[in-house]
Amino acid sequence: MRLVALPLLILLALPAHAVAQNHAGHGGAHDDSAFRAMQARGKRVMGVDQYTSVHRFDPLPDGGRIELQRDRDDSAGVTAIRTHLRTIARAFAAGDFAAPAAVHLESVPGATVMRARRTALRYEAVDLPRGAALRIRTSDPAALEAVHRFLAYQRREHRTARPTSRAH
Repeated sequence: MRLVALPLLILLALPAHAVAQNHAGHGGAHDDSAFRAMQARGKRVMGVDQYTSVHRFDPLPDGGRIELQRDRDDSAGVTAIRTHLRTIARAFAAGDFAAPAAVHLESVPGATVMRARRTALRYEAVDLPRGAALRIRTSDPAALEAVHRFLAYQRREHRTARPTSRAH
């Protein structure tokens, strides 16, 4: 009985965020249900099934790139993605980060600085074969750091691949 109680006492003594971070990405029941809920919110906001789409969040020397593509032939899904990323480009340029906040149920790290420095940022939606990409550019060091924080958070939350080293 004592051996079972000790780990439980240790867990109870940890701050809640430490326990959550320790289990993040390890397939725990709470983690999986939270991830499924985020994926469902993403589907509502983006218009496509998140489980059959591929997200990338790549930091670049002058900003970053967000890609969203279907993992199969799906013309309606491709159209939804392209529409979504064009809408996001306009919203972000106006300092509106409501969509990522709705998906994650919190303000995404970096978004506050990106909103404040919106005149130093440029957003361009580009079509890809099965979706689109949002290219983010800036020469402002504070805005660049905010973009990289924003992308790192998204990568972690969406459990996507590590960034690539693209020059475009």
